Amino acid sequence: MIKAVFFDFYNTLATHDPPREQTYVNVCAELGIKVEAKALFKSLPAADMYWRDENTRKALDQRSPEQKLEFYTEYAHKILTGAGANVTRDVALQVLAKLQKFNWTYKAFDDTLPALKKLKNHGLTLGLISNVVQDMESVYQELGLNPYLAFKVTSAEVGCDKPGPEIFQAALKKAKAKPEEAIHVGDQYELDIAGAQGVGIKALLIDRNNHFTEISDCPRIQSLAEISNYI
Repeated sequence: MIKAVFFDFYNTLATHDPPREQTYVNVCAELGIKVEAKALFKSLPAADMYWRDENTRKALDQRSPEQKLEFYTEYAHKILTGAGANVTRDVALQVLAKLQKFNWTYKAFDDTLPALKKLKNHGLTLGLISNVVQDMESVYQELGLNPYLAFKVTSAEVGCDKPGPEIFQAALKKAKAKPEEAIHVGDQYELDIAGAQGVGIKALLIDRNNHFTEISDCPRIQSLAEISNYI
């Protein structure tokens, strides 16, 4: 019997406003670079992981201007080449410089709050598992997530990113649930699905735009409303 449901945050419960992938597409087009949002959807998480690893190794605010420039250049290059764009590091940095002018905020998906309310009303314990290092509490509050979430487990708190087992085990402990009594919902196969399955938690891949048709070893859902079908 399922007692708890865990959620990833970014691109599961909420996304950037305006959407980060489409903003990259638009900025690249201004510079004559052709790149698809679908490809960026897959390359951005890998580049973000590089960002977290590098920041953990040596905090960005402790680096020299030259070291920061080298880091940002590599980060931008990973995003674009990972999405199939054949660009130099200098061009990648131009893209990133244009993107810095955008004031991104977060917005919850339309199905997020109704799904959380329905699951909580069914008596399930709901929790958040996220690879974030900054304090996001004000964001969660603004999006209206806090009334439904019994707890949050972050990589900053545990000292381990998804897909590491420790972060999922910490969530199980807070939920007072066994692996077979929990479901994890996320949008990244390696981080969310493989990570959850690695500790025995059933995982659902939220694939809102049908990008991951090749995935066959876990259920794919296109709306959080579908979670109740697996309880």
